Amino acid sequence: MLDLDAFITGLPKAELHLHIEGSLEPEQMFEFARRNQVAIPYASVEEVRAAYDFSNLQDFLDIYYAGADVLRTEEDFRDLALAYFDRAAADGVLHAEIFFDPQTHTHRGIPFGVVANGLLAGMAAAEAKHGLTSKLILCFLRHLDEEDAFKTLSQAQPWIDRIDAVGLDSSELGHPPSKFERVFAAAAAMGLKRVAHAGEEGPPEYVYEALELLHVDRLDHGNRSLEDPALIARLARSGMTLTVCPLSNVKLCNVASIDVHPIDRMLRLGLRATVNSDDPAYFGGYVGDNFRAIAQGRTLDRDDLVTLARNSFLGSFLPDNAVATHLARLDAYVEAHT
Repeated sequence: MLDLDAFITGLPKAELHLHIEGSLEPEQMFEFARRNQVAIPYASVEEVRAAYDFSNLQDFLDIYYAGADVLRTEEDFRDLALAYFDRAAADGVLHAEIFFDPQTHTHRGIPFGVVANGLLAGMAAAEAKHGLTSKLILCFLRHLDEEDAFKTLSQAQPWIDRIDAVGLDSSELGHPPSKFERVFAAAAAMGLKRVAHAGEEGPPEYVYEALELLHVDRLDHGNRSLEDPALIARLARSGMTLTVCPLSNVKLCNVASIDVHPIDRMLRLGLRATVNSDDPAYFGGYVGDNFRAIAQGRTLDRDDLVTLARNSFLGSFLPDNAVATHLARLDAYVEAHT
């Protein structure tokens, strides 16, 4: 009899929707605060965990930005990244494409290079330690204006050859993708891939804007696309990858519970859905936990889980030969566990 928990742990997979600042565990928050002599408004790890009881995206973002204030040095960003990669490797992740929010740090006086160099060092250490490859995605904060996004893109120039894509995150409602049409066009002209959060809290119209104005190569979240049959058909026919985050959806009350999560419906509709952890320190689980939650809550079978893992490699920004290698490894794993 198949041990589904062990099967999920060993299942080769990629993670395509991970905010590295959102992997800051309470223990790390205290560690970084101590070594950087930063005051934080919590007396204990338990108090921090209690503060993670939020009910919407904005409440989450408030504590997310407060937590990020303890990140001050290249060492902090390296250690943060490597701690995430250690957990990802234990979850069977072979490749990760991680978001970072430079404006969160540059606006409080941390130079862009401190953030980028620290994360790149963590990525290199993870590849040496685990053989886990990764790519870096620069996200613009959508609650800020496009001029600030252009400034950030300019600051990124010395590292642009080590950044693979730009993205769009933070508060979605009231900040449609159209707000960033010009800066995404500039990023495209530099040869960068484009992704954007759309259809998490925002309406299907935001998904249309991400497709038609930002020309995204991948759609982050996209849940509310299911409200529009024509949009579902368009996404399915184009093979657009959706980076779905089940535990995040429930924690932020965008989905009532895992038991009613639409991930299995997405697969039935022919959508290239993937499973990801979003901000795992805040949302209760890393990618393996997300797989286990939907396997139990939606009674997904082994073939569904394999499809989700396969989609993660197909939706990655890896070159075709690397994708083929990962798919062969996935097939071998499945064959060995039949």
